[in-house]
Amino acid sequence: MPVAVTRLTGAAAFALLCLAAAPAAAQQSDDEQTYMDRPNSLTIGLGAAVLPSYEGSNDYEVTPAAILVGKVDGFSFATRGSTLTVNLVRSGRKAPVTFEFGPVGHLRFDRSSRIEDPVVRSLGKIKRAVELGGYAGIKFNRVLDPYDSLSFRVTVQHDVSGVHRSTIWAPDIDYTTPVCTRTLIVLSAGADRVGDRYARTYFSVTPAQSLRSGLPVYGAHGGWKNYRLSLLVAQVLTGDLRRPRLSLFAGVSYSRELGNFARAPIVAIRGSPNQYVATAGLAYSF
Repeated sequence: MPVAVTRLTGAAAFALLCLAAAPAAAQQSDDEQTYMDRPNSLTIGLGAAVLPSYEGSNDYEVTPAAILVGKVDGFSFATRGSTLTVNLVRSGRKAPVTFEFGPVGHLRFDRSSRIEDPVVRSLGKIKRAVELGGYAGIKFNRVLDPYDSLSFRVTVQHDVSGVHRSTIWAPDIDYTTPVCTRTLIVLSAGADRVGDRYARTYFSVTPAQSLRSGLPVYGAHGGWKNYRLSLLVAQVLTGDLRRPRLSLFAGVSYSRELGNFARAPIVAIRGSPNQYVATAGLAYSF
């Protein structure tokens, strides 16, 4: 799965977690247990996403999207596109500041299949990469009003499958607020910094590839690869933000390739540095 939909469904997973994390939106009493208070819970989301054929492409495709979030004995987990995160820190919902820390696993599908552009397809497919790492974050509750939160997190993951053998750093900021007792919005911003071997694997054009494709030879190097902005809305259809059952989620995301990544032939000649993703689906909380 391309990184763009991974990031956007990451925001979707975060929003679904926050459906239960907005207790003040329903103004329950201190003694009233909400969905978030449960030590064990599960939310499943299914939908579809419209996204670029590969990172940097201007061809778009529709693909299924799935989200799984929950808690086991108070420890939360979430699938974010093709990423799995586990938070090893228990935290109370009433604390003004909470922390996140845990492992991350990611399966990178970029240019491994379904490449729409015949010229880019002639460069050859890239094997799926397995990336493992961790993340840490801090969340400030009740920032602008009694019900919102502002989160900062950094994810670090490294390819352990030998495909690109590089490390990826991804800082993210999320602002979450309920706008009524059944509607939640999440605004997100982030960026990716990658190593030289990642840049060579996914954005360079070797002399042999140039002969096959007609694209100019190009050597990409590591650095800040892109930034992204996204908006996600979660609407509770049955229940409310205290006890969501059936919910609708929809989101849009924009990302921009930067520097020598934007100048790569697969982007500048055959694609576009501007990348858009849209996703929508239904989620059910047990």
